[in-house]
Amino acid sequence: MTTLAVTPVRVLHAEWHKLWTLRSTWFNLALIPVLTLGTGIAIGSAYESGDATELDTVLLVLLGMQFSQIIVGVLGILSTAEEHSTGLIRSTMAAVPARLPVLWSKAAILGTVGFLTALATNLVTFPLVQTFLTGTDKEASLGDPGVLRALVGNAAGLALIAVLAVGIGALIRSVPTSVGVLIGVVMILPEVLRMLPYDIVDDAVRYFPGKALETLTHADPAPGMTSPGSALLALFLWTAAVLTAAAFFLKRRDV
Repeated sequence: MTTLAVTPVRVLHAEWHKLWTLRSTWFNLALIPVLTLGTGIAIGSAYESGDATELDTVLLVLLGMQFSQIIVGVLGILSTAEEHSTGLIRSTMAAVPARLPVLWSKAAILGTVGFLTALATNLVTFPLVQTFLTGTDKEASLGDPGVLRALVGNAAGLALIAVLAVGIGALIRSVPTSVGVLIGVVMILPEVLRMLPYDIVDDAVRYFPGKALETLTHADPAPGMTSPGSALLALFLWTAAVLTAAAFFLKRRDV
């Protein structure tokens, strides 16, 4: 009987197959365009000039990303933590003794799927919602300065949050706890810290994952905001740090 060698391509293929056999994958990915488009249409159809002058046009249209970042995060967590909860991880690691190729494959797949899903959603949502915003102070087109960059930046940010969640799930190994940590770090903690009367804390909060994603979704960042490049770098560093920690403990802990 011939035994096939474990290669990165075969591990990637196995993780790809595993992802798409889960009903939760299809359900979560379907929610991204449904909620993003639905929220955008609801806001656009009710919007009148002056209602939200402080909001960037792209951010206004893509306010549904508040749901999307949770959805891609949950999907990333399920790809790792759920395997530990069910015990399937033992079979996976028995097939791939090196362990780390499994983590890298999950991260690569979730990042790619998250980016492509979010980008396709953004490119459909923005022009469609703009049909409701024609004649308002939020009217814009894909060719306007910064718009396309913001749409792509939003997709890249959501992809990084998906990979960040893969790392959190691999570290904590519990789906409920991992989801709680993700929501706390991405959405709740920055708002709590901003209440502190210290400029240095306020400056640091801008580089938290959720705030970095918000910056990436601006076609025209407001004065005092960090640049899109800095926001993308901050989000990348958060993701790299968590994924590195997950890799470290994956090699040293029992499955």
